[in-house]
Amino acid sequence: MATRVIIVRHGQSNYNAKKIIQGRCDESVLTEKGIADAKVVGNTLSNVKIDAFYCSPLQRAKQTAEIINSHLSSSLSLQPTNKLMEVDLPLWEKKQKQEVAEQYAQDYRQWKENPHQFKMVLPGGREHYPVLSLYEQAQQFWQEIIPQHQGQTVLITAHNGINRCLIMSAIGIPPERYHSIQQSNCNINILNFTGGYGESVQLESLNQTSHLGIPIPSIRNPHQGPRLLLVRHGETQWNRESRFQGIKDIPLNENGKAQGRKAAEFLKNVEINFAVTSSMLRPKETAELILEHHPDVTLESNPQLQEICHGLWEGKLEAEIESEFPGLLTQWKEAPETVQMPEGENLQQVWDRAIAAWHKIVKAYNHPNSPQTGIVVAHDAINKVIICYLLGLKPDNFWNIKQGNGAVSVIDYPQGAKGKPVLQAINITTHLSGGILDRTAAGAL
Repeated sequence: MATRVIIVRHGQSNYNAKKIIQGRCDESVLTEKGIADAKVVGNTLSNVKIDAFYCSPLQRAKQTAEIINSHLSSSLSLQPTNKLMEVDLPLWEKKQKQEVAEQYAQDYRQWKENPHQFKMVLPGGREHYPVLSLYEQAQQFWQEIIPQHQGQTVLITAHNGINRCLIMSAIGIPPERYHSIQQSNCNINILNFTGGYGESVQLESLNQTSHLGIPIPSIRNPHQGPRLLLVRHGETQWNRESRFQGIKDIPLNENGKAQGRKAAEFLKNVEINFAVTSSMLRPKETAELILEHHPDVTLESNPQLQEICHGLWEGKLEAEIESEFPGLLTQWKEAPETVQMPEGENLQQVWDRAIAAWHKIVKAYNHPNSPQTGIVVAHDAINKVIICYLLGLKPDNFWNIKQGNGAVSVIDYPQGAKGKPVLQAINITTHLSGGILDRTAAGAL
């Protein structure tokens, strides 16, 4: 049975509001907004059965945890731990970000561009690598905590940096991608551990903020490149039946159309400048529903974004596949990068064409003087490999990413097409179920 971990960042602090670097300084406290948002998180989680609650001992995180705890259906004994302390930046603490960027220009550039190589030389000459140290701290936390809570739901309230490292170390994102995932104040992330630390972990969602009245995280300035909203098509009847569909052109079922309309409502107030879809019917129908609120946007079709070809598996249920191709389905679930679909594709072929299509889209809509936002509507396998690639993962990480029918992921290119992307949010499904958990069909691709 999976162990679910819900990770929350603390509410806005007075240092956050003033753009002061906090690190492990324990002087900052929650603002009124931070307190109000923590209450919202507590109410949002009140219907989720929580078995254990860990938090950072720093007061901005501990105060957030206490507020959340007071709103849960049954309050828990909070367990503060130093393993959830924030990134240690002793030379920069209590300084304005702009001041640090100017006073430590070369170091700050290294921090932003190569965080895994960034170091501070402390008094006495000791070299301190903040991100590598934090990443190791996150690994130690998982090794200690996960064995204690098999099959349970664990809630964590901590900080921007450590939350990133918890997520990264759980699913295998390398430390150099530290700045590639976003953590908003009082957000919600969900991880599903299938076993112990080191076994497969699924990132169900990243940086949910819709419970705070923010459907998708705001674009941060300066911003020179495009924002892409990566959407998975709505449900089909074959999704519902757990039947492998691949390149069979199956249309949306009634629930899938409803999911498309909900995604459309979710995104109707977002300014959309362009739209690209897989050439297949189910994503095209989903994209058209979204664009009903954006009638001036032309929908482009890209065949490179079509779903993985399952070959002789298509139209079949798992039991039928196992009967005809003994052991191959298990191999697909355990080592997907090693499987050649009978008369179909392998994952590397899907990876190559999906990434080529993605780069083409990013390049085409890279307008630094007028950054644009667009939707890209595709499939489970396509979306997974794109997100894996953007996170610095490999084809063997395919199952570490979840994509629900009608889900929305948000990818920014703040430095333009040639800069590193930032995953602002992954697999948002709150518009579909009203809750923080992905309740979409768990059917085949």
